[in-house]
Amino acid sequence: MQYLTKQTLRIFWDHSKKYPFSMAVLAVGNVVLTALHIYIPLMYRDLINTLTAGRQPGVFEIGLHIVIVIAILSLVSSVTRRVINFFTNFVKPSVMRDLDNTCYQTLQKHSFGFFTSNFTGSLVTKVKRYEKAFERLADQFIYDMGRQFLIVAMILVVLLWQYRALGFVLLAWMVVFLAFSLWFARFKLPYDIRQAEADTEMTGRLADSVTNNINVKLFTNYALENKEFGNVVHNQYNFRRKSLNLGVLCDFIQNILMIALEAGMLYVGLRLWRDGALQIGDVALLQAYIIRIIDNLWNTAKNTRYIYEALADANEMTEILLRPQDVKDVPAARELQPGKGKIDFKSVSFAYREGVEVLKDFNLLIAPGERVAFVGPSGGGKSTIIKLLFRFYDLDQGEVSVDDQNIARITQDSLRRVLALVPQEPMLFHRSLMENIRYARPGATDAEVIEAAKLAHVHEFASSFPAGYGTLVGERGMKLSGGERQRVAIARAILKDAPILVLDEATSSLDSESEMYIQEALKKLMKGRTTIVVAHRLSTIMQMDRILVIDGGKVVEQGKHEELLKAKQGLYQRLWDIQAGGFAGEKA
Repeated sequence: MQYLTKQTLRIFWDHSKKYPFSMAVLAVGNVVLTALHIYIPLMYRDLINTLTAGRQPGVFEIGLHIVIVIAILSLVSSVTRRVINFFTNFVKPSVMRDLDNTCYQTLQKHSFGFFTSNFTGSLVTKVKRYEKAFERLADQFIYDMGRQFLIVAMILVVLLWQYRALGFVLLAWMVVFLAFSLWFARFKLPYDIRQAEADTEMTGRLADSVTNNINVKLFTNYALENKEFGNVVHNQYNFRRKSLNLGVLCDFIQNILMIALEAGMLYVGLRLWRDGALQIGDVALLQAYIIRIIDNLWNTAKNTRYIYEALADANEMTEILLRPQDVKDVPAARELQPGKGKIDFKSVSFAYREGVEVLKDFNLLIAPGERVAFVGPSGGGKSTIIKLLFRFYDLDQGEVSVDDQNIARITQDSLRRVLALVPQEPMLFHRSLMENIRYARPGATDAEVIEAAKLAHVHEFASSFPAGYGTLVGERGMKLSGGERQRVAIARAILKDAPILVLDEATSSLDSESEMYIQEALKKLMKGRTTIVVAHRLSTIMQMDRILVIDGGKVVEQGKHEELLKAKQGLYQRLWDIQAGGFAGEKA
């Protein structure tokens, strides 16, 4: 477990100091407000001491003067408080907005592998907890802890200045009290972090189960899901209970210390009054200060724990913000200069996990405008080649180049602008059909979007919806059928008009009639473009310029459809026989 308290505070401060004037106003305003809160009781002391002198000439006028000063200072205090609130209402939401943007931008820049290793629901929870952690800390430093510290510090100064013995008693007690509070908060921090991690695990489990609700229903695994979710929630309960119980223990010890302070201060005060060093007004002031000290230090101790709890909540997101990106542009990376679509894999080696190589010394040259198909058993490396072309992962060894430019030396954005992908399982935004298609080229006109939709045969089902192209497709596009989502993905590729096209089982979710139309559209789309088709249905790639049979991370066969069928006992021939004539067991 890594504690990132300093790093979290540094990130929060870096975002806050973007507003120096407002931060300065808040700092000065709090000092002024606190000074007024400490000075006004001194005026009440003088008023009480004046009145205890009896009804002598001039006493009323002196008392009236003190009352007027108290009223003016109270008015200034009220105005100062409103100014602090006004600037807080600007700074706090501004920094929270900036933190949200920073978290979002950082997450988006993390690699494909990062997102495959993290629950979406957990990441969302971490971002929301991060901004809430800042909000809690800001409230502590602006309203609670910051002001409480100033109040206690100024009271200590006043006591040391006017009642030295009482001041030293308070100083010694404060050292003990604050040292214990800080130590206990740090002692409790690991439990707070584990509680936050348990909360993240619970959120991730909940999101995963809800997202896969259809699987729960299909396999009737309600009991299993309830049991496993119950285990996660119980784990969260255990850490939450331990954290709360530690808080109760801390409160008890601090309460004992405060009782000792009040008794000790009043005892010293009474002795000073007996010796004539204090008047009635001084005793009243002392009692007011003791009450304020106890109240503020009690809250300070409690708020110290709140601060550490907020830091614990922020810990996981800080770790993500500080985590180096797995795939990032090299310094001074150049923009890819678009060419004719030549692709070259040179001695490429790659492993997802250490010791489990997917590709080893892999070589492949795809000529500009060539239509190439990848076929072979699952796990052979076909999808890995596509991911490396898009630079979702960095290579262990070797080089991938596009138009003779090493993709490791160019910006990822410029690389992906020349690549268009139609995935096997398209993921759509919970936005309109028009927005989802236009996402491939945000500057496209409605007419261009609709033209691409017609070519991809989206227009037929889009026109049947009451809202037409304004129809919301639902989370991940779940309001559309699999075939409809795939047609939207094809429309995106048509609209993007990239020189290199990658089709990953692009027609796998289509019915026979739709596939016939789409195959015609894809033929037009592939014309003049370098095209890579990943396919399991061999009937869809018979017209490719070259078919590569990939197994074990290597090209084991290549050629045209007819040439590969002639290879005796070849892998392609076996795959073709299985698909054309039924399963091997049925042929026997």
